[in-house]
Amino acid sequence: MSSTIDSLPPALAKIVQRFQRATDPKRRYEQLIWYGQRLHEFPEEGKIPENKVPGCVSQVYITASLNSGKVIYQGDSDSQLTKGLVGLLIEGLQGLSPTEIAQLAPDFIQETGLNVSLTPSRANGFYNIFQTMQKKALACMEE
Repeated sequence: MSSTIDSLPPALAKIVQRFQRATDPKRRYEQLIWYGQRLHEFPEEGKIPENKVPGCVSQVYITASLNSGKVIYQGDSDSQLTKGLVGLLIEGLQGLSPTEIAQLAPDFIQETGLNVSLTPSRANGFYNIFQTMQKKALACMEE
């Protein structure tokens, strides 16, 4: 399923639009870092193998829980840019239902223009983080 900005959840559409306005790659990186800085403190006890995102060069951790049928994420990374990707995804997916998250396609990254600025390993990391967040959202439904 390909996503156009109109089919994205409102928070994610807003993020995509924000990145579309930043035409300079340096501005995009600054925005990405800003998303990372907005993340809540990640609990040290959450840094366990079950929460680690596989296939990332950086250390990335994601947790998900369900609150009134909506997914609440927490995340962290030891890399500023990767932490920004985590922050961007958390802000964009936070508060959606597991089903809404599972139905999203990660191709909205192309709409942000970030895919051309990211190194192949970071772009791959983005997809791994996104897939981990989808899996954790679905796992919340089974708890």
